[in-house]
Amino acid sequence: MSENKTDNKPDNKSQAKFSDFGLSDSILSVLDSIGYETPSPIQEQCITHLLNGEDIIGQAQTGTGKTAAFALPLLDNIDLSLNAPQLLILAPTRELAIQVSEAVQTYARGLKGFHVLPIYGGQSYDVQLRPLKRGVHAVVGTPGRVMDHIKKGTLKLDNIKSFVLDEADEMLKMGFIDDIKWVMERIPEQRQIALFSATMPNVIKRVAEKFLNNPKIVKVKNKTETAPNIEQKYCLVGGLSQKLDALTRILEVTEFDAMIIFARTKTLTVELAEKLAARGFTAEAINGDIQQSQREKIINKFKKGGIDILVATDVAARGLDVPRISHVVNYDIPQDAETYVHRIGRTGRAGREGEAILFVSNRERRMLSNIERVTRQKIEPLELPTAKIINEKRVNTFKQKITQTINNQDLGVFEKLVSEFQESNEELGLIKIASALAHIAQGNEPLFLSEKEPSFGRDQKPGEEKVVPVEANPLNAHPQIPMRRYKLEVGNSNNIKPGNILGAIANEADMDSEYIGSIQIFDNFSTVDLPDEMPKETFEVLKKTMVNGKRLNITELTEKNNKATIGGTSGKRNFGRGKFSKGGKNDRRGGRDSRGGDRKGGGDRNRKPKFSRSKPKNK
Repeated sequence: MSENKTDNKPDNKSQAKFSDFGLSDSILSVLDSIGYETPSPIQEQCITHLLNGEDIIGQAQTGTGKTAAFALPLLDNIDLSLNAPQLLILAPTRELAIQVSEAVQTYARGLKGFHVLPIYGGQSYDVQLRPLKRGVHAVVGTPGRVMDHIKKGTLKLDNIKSFVLDEADEMLKMGFIDDIKWVMERIPEQRQIALFSATMPNVIKRVAEKFLNNPKIVKVKNKTETAPNIEQKYCLVGGLSQKLDALTRILEVTEFDAMIIFARTKTLTVELAEKLAARGFTAEAINGDIQQSQREKIINKFKKGGIDILVATDVAARGLDVPRISHVVNYDIPQDAETYVHRIGRTGRAGREGEAILFVSNRERRMLSNIERVTRQKIEPLELPTAKIINEKRVNTFKQKITQTINNQDLGVFEKLVSEFQESNEELGLIKIASALAHIAQGNEPLFLSEKEPSFGRDQKPGEEKVVPVEANPLNAHPQIPMRRYKLEVGNSNNIKPGNILGAIANEADMDSEYIGSIQIFDNFSTVDLPDEMPKETFEVLKKTMVNGKRLNITELTEKNNKATIGGTSGKRNFGRGKFSKGGKNDRRGGRDSRGGDRKGGGDRNRKPKFSRSKPKNK
């Protein structure tokens, strides 16, 4: 394998644009609509090679923007008139497969009639078979399920033009290397391959040498260190209205010199700047649609203190050096960790203290975890100021304005007008008149916030509704095993305890408790985290399993069925000590080889626990 090596260069060169690479107008239009203006280092280096039809090896961490690095150019190679899989992407976990599939669908919005399908274990085959029969252009899948479809003849590889192996080193750790080789041996000889891996162990190198054709090697050194003098916090919010409310609360109680707020799209920068200005803050927007000369004027005004808040897309994240920036707000979570680091690096300059705030929705928790993992820094939750605190602040501000106006303004004309008004309305006292004038000054905007607080993602009180995250937690003892979160139709109303659920699943599915993850109990249902790729027969057994006289009726937890009613005893519990049973529920020996004795011949295929295949018990 030849070393056609390309390393990322320092930032002293002019920043490239997506329009420089020769991407199609439909792709560029989508990138413009979602606010992508400048490529990350790995995107800048990979796109040209892939557009030229070359194989590549990309050595980069998760969170560097590599999905766009391979998806954008390979989508340009799709023949929409051919209703068959042309792009195959392998990912190590169900979660990553879904994430990559969603990203590909987003980038392909301008390709009329384009279809991408995620396929992974644990999901019903029927759900995957129907789209495959209709025809899809791209498939993103986990190795095991992709192999199954190939063997069944439901996934045909005859028209595959491009193959992507994502997070190859994670595949190796999880024991998928033989599966990967099996798939790669069956794709057409005339194809393009992109292999991405954070590290490059010898096994991965050998795979590359065998299957890739004179690949270009791209190494990206992550700039993921955050300054120690930047305090980082995140705020859990719901929709756009909650974001704006949360931001307004922060601005009202926070003492800041200057602030930059990062938004994902150009349109949002303008809208947000206008809404902040309407609330009394001095804010301006900068984005790629604003002429360079105008942008320079705005930034100079920002530097000199004529503007306190700058609302920007990532075009401002690189090269903007304004020492007075004390706060950075990520109004929209960045797509990768490197962008996050660039953004928050706008504060804490010249040895000063800085603060960075990140808004996160429930569905973006995985991205938050990724940023924490890549930057190796824990981001603490931010407790938003309550309505009481905000109202107290407003009262103090109101009183200060009165004092400042009396001390600093010539009030002669107004004193005369008020005096004349009082003479004509002797029944009205001065306090009444002053109150009316204050009301006029306040306008239609209420002075006080309602004492009824929105949730902002915080824990609700018993009886209130809560949105339960659909992502499963990893097992403490086996973090490499992909997990899935399931919903059980039993809860506090059925007098259910975590031990009831644990025992039922362990006994009826012949499953060892070490592989039963988090259990959460709410009023109207419960959740349990179980290993991905559960066999259908096990799933059917658990559907019919009775606990306290009620069936579990297990289903996958989704964004559509995750609204729980909070009870007094709900909470998350983690269980597990032993291994999956090899031959039944009484086999709890544990030990190094409790899943199958001699590993010879099986190698790293014993990567994860086996669900028991014993027949369901007679009910």
